[in-house]
Amino acid sequence: MTRIIVVTSGKGGVGKTTSSAAIATGLAKKGKKTVVIDFDIGLRNLDLIMGCERRVVYDFVNVIQGEAKINQALIKDKKTKNLFILPASQTRDKEALTYLGVEKVLNELIKMNFDFIICDSPAGIEKGAILSLYFADEAIITTNPEVSSVRDSDRILGIISSKSKRSEDNNIPIKEHLLLTRYNPTRVKNGEMLSMNDVLDILRIPIIGVIPEDVSVLRASNQGESVILDNNSNAGHAYFDTVNRLLGENHKFRFIEEEKKSFLRRLFGR
Repeated sequence: MTRIIVVTSGKGGVGKTTSSAAIATGLAKKGKKTVVIDFDIGLRNLDLIMGCERRVVYDFVNVIQGEAKINQALIKDKKTKNLFILPASQTRDKEALTYLGVEKVLNELIKMNFDFIICDSPAGIEKGAILSLYFADEAIITTNPEVSSVRDSDRILGIISSKSKRSEDNNIPIKEHLLLTRYNPTRVKNGEMLSMNDVLDILRIPIIGVIPEDVSVLRASNQGESVILDNNSNAGHAYFDTVNRLLGENHKFRFIEEEKKSFLRRLFGR
């Protein structure tokens, strides 16, 4: 059965698109047929992060408006088997998205036997963001450990519980997961950042992953490659842990404690 998962947040710049790309790539690496859809109409960043921007011919809106078939718009990832990207349009307005159009595309993808449909939501609560979560079975609420980001995530939780199709149909609610990004245990210890427990106390939803602050995230994005493919990256390892938890596996949370320095590192200040 296809699982439709929206990666969302209230605030921009928290790592939603990076997380969407990493989670989708990780699921495909685990043998799951996965498609990731860019709902950020007018901006379109997902194809850049996944290194397929030059291969975009047709997009999400073209399919919705009947200008292209779904197979024409889907881009098969070159590096990862089982992974496909449905890019957003850079030239259309967000109003080009419609409930009927999005539902039609999702149904076509379900018929194509995708195991996972990952919906990369734009920030905020405008139409694209609402439509990205409307048909979802699950939501990954992405937040940084700072007060403004957590507050905006709390607002998104309210929208999920009131504006999704599941809430309108009085069906089983969307399953909510918390993804904490750019986590730095040293800054938490110094009181510069909320702790994981602080965020959990505020949002009160189960945590699926903690992604450490890591320069490799920006480097991977600039290279057009998902950070989860970087075997030397702590963030990449943390995203794989997140994927494994989504698949029902139990994994201890890593990178949430300050790294203990050896005697020599303390002596030489490294």
